[in-house]
Amino acid sequence: MPKQKSRSSVKKRFKVTKSGRITCSHPGRGHMHASYSGETGRKLRKKMILNKTWSDLIRPMLQGGR
Repeated sequence: MPKQKSRSSVKKRFKVTKSGRITCSHPGRGHMHASYSGETGRKLRKKMILNKTWSDLIRPMLQGGR
């Protein structure tokens, strides 16, 4: 039986840290952020760590369905 493939779209958007947590970038970074304050813009630059619920959904997609 062939191996299951990881989802390419998920591989591009999410990354597993050394400690096993999953990170991604904040939403709302595309366009139209002239109205954001400087503080908000700086906060959006940092990576976001997913909580357990979302991590449990994303992890199988990164590992090919396991």
